Amino acid sequence: MTELAGKTAFLTGGTGFVGSHLAERLIAEGVRVRCLVRSDPKWLDGMDVELVRGSLNDPDSLDQGIEGADFVFHLAGRTRGLNWSEFERDNVSGTVNLLESVYRSTSVQRTIVASSLAAVGTSDTDIADESTPLNPVSDYGRSKAIMEERIADFNDRMPLAIVRPPAVYGPRESDILTFFQTVDRGLCPIVGAAGKASLSLVHVNDLIDGILLTALHPDAANRTWFLGGPEQAAWAQIRDAAATSLNRRVLTLRIPRFVLPIVGTVSEIVGRLSGSYPPLNREKAKEILHATLMCDSSAAMRDLGYAPKITPMEGVPSTIDWYKKQGWLATR
Repeated sequence: MTELAGKTAFLTGGTGFVGSHLAERLIAEGVRVRCLVRSDPKWLDGMDVELVRGSLNDPDSLDQGIEGADFVFHLAGRTRGLNWSEFERDNVSGTVNLLESVYRSTSVQRTIVASSLAAVGTSDTDIADESTPLNPVSDYGRSKAIMEERIADFNDRMPLAIVRPPAVYGPRESDILTFFQTVDRGLCPIVGAAGKASLSLVHVNDLIDGILLTALHPDAANRTWFLGGPEQAAWAQIRDAAATSLNRRVLTLRIPRFVLPIVGTVSEIVGRLSGSYPPLNREKAKEILHATLMCDSSAAMRDLGYAPKITPMEGVPSTIDWYKKQGWLATR
């Protein structure tokens, strides 16, 4: 994407999973990258980026990062929290603070904000598109839905776009690692029908392609875009790809739906006792049981030329290979 060469981008969430991959891609495209960082650069360590110390609640650091920037990519956000106030502060108020700073700028050509399929929540359809009403079931989804409502106030003030990815996987992602670790022990817990397409997955490389398209395409501004993978996935497909890569025979454990909230509650209690907040918690259980887990990316494919290529049968093995190289999974 030669249109990016020589530009300057300000990135929030660069220390995280998706953000660090975006930073890498932007650098490869010849973009000068600035990243908002609280303290630890994490995955940004060693990358050719300019670190801006601060937070989404610090207008001075936001103004510093945005000054002279051509593009703003807002990927920072809270995915797990102990209470609603944390989600509101980081996902709603923090986003508004950023957009107010962008509005004060004269250089920004477009701002891209990452939302989530979780904003949809329950719906009358198994597969959501951009016209599906928002009815979130978790605090995280609610915060993203309210964030989108607040973003609408800026649509007539600046060119911006919202991207809604479903579940994202790939190197550096740590939540799905728990599932692969369980498969590596010879067990695969599945809620519902294993062979039925039941969730949308997008590999991080495909998602980055879509994010850059929304930044550059003239028709992408002031719209919302689902950016999913090339196909809907079934847990059996993911299980088989993982089992093959791990060289494991796997026993599938059917988890009754009524058990999941109990598991989420117990997992959350244990996590708090150990000073952590687990990926499977009460809020995540609500999403698994009641939220729409599949999305339709045909609008982005048709209007932007979005073309995701990495299926789970390709992406899962390459992700597991990365985990092994990092020592996150045992090698055999």
